[in-house]
Amino acid sequence: MLKAVVFDDEYIVRQGLSQMIDWQRYGVELVGTAGDGLSALEMFREQRPDIVLTDIRMPGMDGLRLIETVAGEAGDTMFIVFSGFNEFEYVMRAIGLGVVDYLEKPITVEKIDEVMRKTIERIDKQQAFSSMKSKWEASQQELLEKATLNLLLAGDTALGKWKESYGPDWENIAGITVLAFSSECVELAESTSYRIVEVTNGADRLSVVLHFELPADELWEQLMLQGGDCELFAAGGTYASLAEAPKSCKEALRALRYGRFLEESGLIRIEDMEGSDELAGNLTKHEESVIFSLRTGDKKGLLGALDEFEASVGEQKLDPEQAEREILQLVYVGLEVLKETGRDIRSLGKVAHQELGVMHTREEMFRWLRSKVEAMLTAITEARRSTKHAAVEKALAYMEERFGQDISLQELAEHVGLNATYFSLLFKEEMGLSYIKHLTHERMEHAKVMLRAGMLVGEVSEKVGYLNYRHFTETFKKLVGMTPKHYREAHSIERKEDGHA
Repeated sequence: MLKAVVFDDEYIVRQGLSQMIDWQRYGVELVGTAGDGLSALEMFREQRPDIVLTDIRMPGMDGLRLIETVAGEAGDTMFIVFSGFNEFEYVMRAIGLGVVDYLEKPITVEKIDEVMRKTIERIDKQQAFSSMKSKWEASQQELLEKATLNLLLAGDTALGKWKESYGPDWENIAGITVLAFSSECVELAESTSYRIVEVTNGADRLSVVLHFELPADELWEQLMLQGGDCELFAAGGTYASLAEAPKSCKEALRALRYGRFLEESGLIRIEDMEGSDELAGNLTKHEESVIFSLRTGDKKGLLGALDEFEASVGEQKLDPEQAEREILQLVYVGLEVLKETGRDIRSLGKVAHQELGVMHTREEMFRWLRSKVEAMLTAITEARRSTKHAAVEKALAYMEERFGQDISLQELAEHVGLNATYFSLLFKEEMGLSYIKHLTHERMEHAKVMLRAGMLVGEVSEKVGYLNYRHFTETFKKLVGMTPKHYREAHSIERKEDGHA
C-alpha cells in the first residue's frame, strides 16, 4: 500500500483531510500530518511516504523549501500543493519543482478525489516503467556477463560481441584485470575508476575489473584493505588490451591455486607468485597441472594429472605421430621445471626425443612418460633439499637490509639465483610462510621499534615501505592487535613512567 502525509498549518485542513477522505479507496494509507515545515521534514524522513500533500506557506520552513529538500533526498516522491488567494508566484515556483498538481483553497472532497486519481495513475505508470527498466537492465547485465565469460575463454575472437554487449562506452576502458575467489568475502565499492563484471565458470568465481584509468592504485588499495580478513582471492595481471582477458584469467586461477598450496589468505597477486615465469605462457590444463605438481612435490597430484592427460589423448583419437608430439611437449614442460633448480637439461631433451621415437604403442609411450616425469619429481625434490637453506638464508638477509623498499618476488629470486616460482615454494617450505608474509612481519617488527622510540606514525609508515598510510595502519592493527597510534601512545606512557623511576 502507498503512504501519504498531509502538511498544513491549519488544523481544520489537517483534520478534514484525515477524516473526510477515504484514503484506502485509492490504495493509500495516511501515515501522519504536521502543522509546520520542520515537523513535516522530520515526519517525511521517518515515514518516507510516496505522496506529500502540503501547503505552500507554513511556519518554520515553507512548502517550497520542504519540496526542494525532500526532492533532493527522494526524487520519486509525488507532491500536491495547496495554495491560497494571491499565491500565483509560489504556485509557479512549485510547478517548476515538479509537483503533480496544485489545489486552491478551500479544498473540497471532489478536488482531492480528482487529484488523487491523477496521482495514482502517474505512480502506476512510473512503477510500470521502473519495472520494465529493471527487467531490461537485468537482461542487459545477463548478456554482458555471458559475453564477458566468452571473452575470458576465447579472447580476441569474442571481443566484437563483447563490445556490442557493453556498448559504445567500451572505448573508455583503459585496461582489464581478472580476480579469482575462493569464497564470497570481498565486495568492492563502486568507483569512477573501474567497473566490475562478476561471472562464474563451473566452480570458478571470477570478477572482471574494467579499468577506466591506469595505474589501478585505487583498486589495489581497496583490495588490500577489504581483503585482510578474507579467505584467499587472487589477481591476474593487468593488461591494456581487452584481448588479453584470457591471460589475466589464467594467471588469477594459477595464483589462486598456488596461494591455496601456500595456505595464504587475503589478496595474492600473480606477481607475488611467479614474477616473470618463463612457463606462464599458453599452457594446456594438463601442462599446468604437471607444472604445479612438480613444483609442489605432489606425487599423487602428478600421477592424477598424467592419468587425465592419457585419457584426453585417448578421447581425441590421435594418431601415433600426434600422440608422440603431445607427450614430448609435456616432457619438455617438465624439463623446464627441472631447469628451475639450476640443472642443465640440454642433453635430456635430445635423449627423450630419441627414446620415444622407437616406441610403437600408446601403452609403451605412456609407461615411458610416467617413468620420466616421476624421475624429474625425484630430481627436483633432491635439488630442493640441497639448496633451500642457503637460498633462503641469503633471501632473509636481503629482506632485512631492504625492508623499507618495495621488494618484488622477481627481485628476490634473481638475488638468490633461482626461478621466482621455484623460490617462492622453497621459501614457504623452509620458513612455513610466504616471502610476502615474512616481509610484512619483518616490517611490523621494525615499525614497533620506531614507534617505541617516539617516531610519528606517518614517518614510520614510509620508513617500513608503506606509501599508503591507511594500508600500513590496517596491517599493523591486524598483526599487533592495536593501531600504530595506540601502540605509540602506550609506549609513550611507559617511557614517561621509566623517566620518573
